[in-house]
Amino acid sequence: MALPNRGGFKPGGFNRGRFAPRKEAEHRINHHIRVAQVRLVGENVTIGVYPTQDAQKMAQDMELDLVEISPQADPPVCRIIDYNKFLYDKKKKEKEMKAKAKTTEMKEIRFTPNTDDHDFDFKSKHAEGFLKDGNKVKAYVQFKGRAIQFKDRGELLLLKFADRLKDVGQLESMPKLEGKRMLAIFTPKTSKKPKGGELKPQAS
Repeated sequence: MALPNRGGFKPGGFNRGRFAPRKEAEHRINHHIRVAQVRLVGENVTIGVYPTQDAQKMAQDMELDLVEISPQADPPVCRIIDYNKFLYDKKKKEKEMKAKAKTTEMKEIRFTPNTDDHDFDFKSKHAEGFLKDGNKVKAYVQFKGRAIQFKDRGELLLLKFADRLKDVGQLESMPKLEGKRMLAIFTPKTSKKPKGGELKPQAS
């Protein structure tokens, strides 16, 4: 239930709707602050302890909001700011940080026992890029039908691939046969591991 608007004070600020107000405040603001006194901090005020009504009046005169930022302090610490703009900037910053957060993926590189030098070089460059970006690489040689008899050729190809990637990636274990695939997994050769979530298989 909405609180009554007392004395013409507008919960949520005096900024004339420059930014759309939030439905639910993340902090106690204005007349939602129901303590006898607060400690004001910030560049636009004289730092000190004030009766809450005086602090609210100061915010009103500045057409800003009285925002409680440290409710556990005694008395609670408040700032006089444009609350809607504060929330807008905070949301924008969180969005930017999320966009920069790196997710580690498992990239797949597929070969055949008869992969030629051109195709090998092309896929090696892709794998180098994946590893430089902090992703893992799963390389495998796919055998079809009687091609399984060339499994030794597949192992040699993956070891050649490992040698090609040695400057940017390292082999987790020797190539192994799983069904009709000979596979090997490579991890980025760096001391700084990317922040990650779940590995997401993604074919090359």
